Amino acid sequence: MKAQVVEGWPKNNKIRIVLSDTNAAQVNSLRRAIMADVPKMAITKVRFEQGVTQDNQGEVIESVNVLPDEVLAHRLAMVPVPTFLDEFKFPEEDPNNENLPEDQWGSPLSQIIYHLSIRGPNPDSEDIFKTVYAGDLNVLGETKLQISEDHKRIPLTILSKGQYLELYAYATLGRGRDHAKWCPAAAVTFQPRQKAILSKPKKANTLFDLDLTSKSGRAINAKLFKNKECTDVDSVLDLERALHQVGYGTGRDADFDNAITLEDVEGEYVFSFESDGALPPQEIFNRACAELVSRFEKITGEIDIAFA
Repeated sequence: MKAQVVEGWPKNNKIRIVLSDTNAAQVNSLRRAIMADVPKMAITKVRFEQGVTQDNQGEVIESVNVLPDEVLAHRLAMVPVPTFLDEFKFPEEDPNNENLPEDQWGSPLSQIIYHLSIRGPNPDSEDIFKTVYAGDLNVLGETKLQISEDHKRIPLTILSKGQYLELYAYATLGRGRDHAKWCPAAAVTFQPRQKAILSKPKKANTLFDLDLTSKSGRAINAKLFKNKECTDVDSVLDLERALHQVGYGTGRDADFDNAITLEDVEGEYVFSFESDGALPPQEIFNRACAELVSRFEKITGEIDIAFA
């Protein structure tokens, strides 16, 4: 299998890759490895501070919010946590946790701790409530582990006057096969790579005269073709979507008369997904490949031993 990132990608957390010299089974294995096997950090335990407290003006405020603790803990679990795989170990592999019961596990080598302490609007405020965001979490450690700017506006809950919220959240490494909070990517898809053939240029004007543009602003017209072929990955995908405007049921299909057709490129697939932001998409892809290599090497070794 060969892999090549499509020119112009990744875009933010999205990536598009052409895989060649392969088949659907192998590509699907890569898709499943990304969703189930590539590890990432996620909040797995939350400790809520309960009770009442008094501020410096003598007002008594209570540690409550509109959501049950379980729901708030689930929301925290789904917040993307910055992940540096070379710097952390799984809790069960952390030598500092050796010979300790699981409820006592926790060291800087396998755990990130976040603290949140926030109160609702002041008594004299015009605001009825205050929204608590993921950005209100403060990491107890290196600043690079702070919730990223892209995710700071994820809402967690709201607080009314006289309320406050204080908690400690603990993040550890895990894999998507154990819980969705550890899945590093979404919309992991693939499809056969295709090329577009312009077989009837005059009839193709039925499509081109619609003055359609792609999401990237590219015009859908004859300039996409060279020698009556279009092989650019992004352009072909744009054309595929545009062809719905001249297909069956549009009233234009007879005039268009299949002027542009799509043909599969043998042994090639377009693979795409979006990282949740905890890991760069390139690293997710490389880690998935490494997971598969490791798995197949293990199987090969076991077979060699069995037949030795």
